[in-house]
Amino acid sequence: MDSEQQGVDRLRRLWDFTDLDATERRLRAALPEETSDSGRAEVLTQLARIEGLQSRFDEANRILGEAEALAGASDVARVRVLLERGRVLRISGDLDAALPLFEEAYETALAAGQDFIAGDAAHMAALAGDMIAWSERGLELARRSPAAADWVGTLLNNLGWWHGQRGEQAESLAAYRGSLEAYERSARYPYLREAARVGVARALRTLARPEEAIPLLEQAVAWAQAAGHPDRGFHQELAAAYTDIGRAEDAAEQERLSTLAGPGPFAAWQSRPRPPRSDPSS
Repeated sequence: MDSEQQGVDRLRRLWDFTDLDATERRLRAALPEETSDSGRAEVLTQLARIEGLQSRFDEANRILGEAEALAGASDVARVRVLLERGRVLRISGDLDAALPLFEEAYETALAAGQDFIAGDAAHMAALAGDMIAWSERGLELARRSPAAADWVGTLLNNLGWWHGQRGEQAESLAAYRGSLEAYERSARYPYLREAARVGVARALRTLARPEEAIPLLEQAVAWAQAAGHPDRGFHQELAAAYTDIGRAEDAAEQERLSTLAGPGPFAAWQSRPRPPRSDPSS
C-alpha cells in the first residue's frame, strides 16, 4: 500500500512555507513527471495555492480551472480543487463562500480515505467557520489517524490565535502550549514549532508575564537567524517584550533587526481575518 492509499499527502514533501520560490520550483519540476491527468491536476492545485498565498487571486483561479478540467473522477484531485478554491476565497476575505468548500472537502476526503487532506480541510473550516467545533473535529481525526497526526500542532495554534483575539488569554496560552508540545515531538516542521513558541510567549505577555516570555522569544529569534530565515514578526514580539520590562535599548535593536528581516509566514498569520466577537461558537 503506497502513501496515497494510507491517506498521507504525497505532495507535502515538496512544500517549504518559509521558501515559496523553492516550493514553486519543486512543484513545477514535479508537474511533467505526473503520468495521469488527475496527478497533474493535483500538482496544479498546489501551484494555485502558491499564487493565492501571494494574493494573485486571478491567476490562482485560472490554474484551479485548469486543474478542475483535468481532475476527472479522481476524488483526491477534486478535494484538492475544493480546498484551494476555498483558500483563495478565504484569503481574499470571503469566509462565507469559503466555508462550504472546506466542509465539502472534509467530507469527500474522509470518504476517500485521505485523512491528511481531511485534517487540512478541518483546520481551514475552523478558520472560516465554527472554530471550536471544527477544531475538535480535526483534533479527533488527528489523534486517531497517523496520517493526520501532524495537524494537532496547527489546529491548536489556530485555536490559540482565536482565543487570543477574543481576549481569552488563559485559554490562548493553553492552546499554544499544546501546539508547541505537538511540534516538539516532531522535527518535521521546525518553523511551525518556533511560531508556536512565539504564540506561547505572546500569550504570556498579555497575562503580564513578560519575564517568562522573553527566553522563549530569544530562542525563536536565535533559531530563525541560525536557519537563515530571520522573521520580522519574531523580532517585533521580542522588542515588545523587552519594552514591557524597560529594556529600551534591547527593544530598539530588535526593532532595527525587524526592518532587515523578511515578513515570514508568522507575520502573515497575524493579518488573518479577526474572529467575530458576538457568538463564542462562531
